[in-house]
Amino acid sequence: MSIDFEGQAFLVTGGCGFIGSYVVDYLVEREADHVIVIDNLSAGTSQKILQTHIDKGKVTFLRKDIRTIQPNDKEFEGIHAVYHFAAQPSVPVSVKRPYYDFSINVEGTIRILDAMRAQDVPFMIFAASGGTMYGERGDLIADEQTSLRPINNYGAAKAAAEMYLSSFAHLYDLGTISLRFGNIYGPRSTHGVMYDFFHKLKSNPHQLEILGNGKQEKTYLYISDLIEAMDVASRALKQGHFEAFNISNPVTVTVDEIARLMVKALNLKDVEFLYTGGERGWPGDVKKIKLGTSKINSMGWKPKISIEEGIKLYVDYLRTTETNGRET
Repeated sequence: MSIDFEGQAFLVTGGCGFIGSYVVDYLVEREADHVIVIDNLSAGTSQKILQTHIDKGKVTFLRKDIRTIQPNDKEFEGIHAVYHFAAQPSVPVSVKRPYYDFSINVEGTIRILDAMRAQDVPFMIFAASGGTMYGERGDLIADEQTSLRPINNYGAAKAAAEMYLSSFAHLYDLGTISLRFGNIYGPRSTHGVMYDFFHKLKSNPHQLEILGNGKQEKTYLYISDLIEAMDVASRALKQGHFEAFNISNPVTVTVDEIARLMVKALNLKDVEFLYTGGERGWPGDVKKIKLGTSKINSMGWKPKISIEEGIKLYVDYLRTTETNGRET
């Protein structure tokens, strides 16, 4: 089934973040009756990114940590679906602070599911991680039937949270979908390899430090393609049922290739690449992962934005925000 939007209320966790803010835009554009956003703004985000929607009365913002959610919290009353995008998103942080990562990504998710169970909220769409949950796959393609064998705490927490989506679906008649993302990039993103390279090259247009050996190979998906894929995947929602989808570009890209495309988009010449060395950019970094997307492709979705086009669009956005000194 597809989600009904008109006349329905929705709740978005992490709705002031990069991806979450696009989810809020999507719900408003689909003429949802009202959207409640929960975000503790710990990532340096701001509700101002949603101010137009707030001023029009379409969105209500609550500054709240998902780890404090209780079963009887009023924001869950009458909600049709929860889009759960709040997270501790950093692999390095999860390595240094494993329980902190667990408390947000697992305990926070269980608290949301329990409030849904208590107040008969039927549906959840969850932001998981295809880039970390499968672990080291080398040249093998990871599809949704591939065993989850994460090599870092972030991936382990996302996998554990996903298992609770499955158990709550079967025990309490919830309809849950997990979206196993590749690396998502685009306007509003303030982290990741492209964001890092942009600011390094702005600081020094002659040299670029690259973490690891530059051979790390992963998938990257532009934000508008993700939102379209989420819309398609939501058709699989069914109460009492859990479903997982890989959401990714099927084409992998190396860090070196991204560096070259960033240099090209910035119209730079003769940039020297300097490497920190080693096969990984940081502890727990997955060297190579390719996500199989035949499941979501079979429902009619495929990405529209190439990596070269997407990087150019993102660089143009970063240049504009640096000039204007504000997020758009």
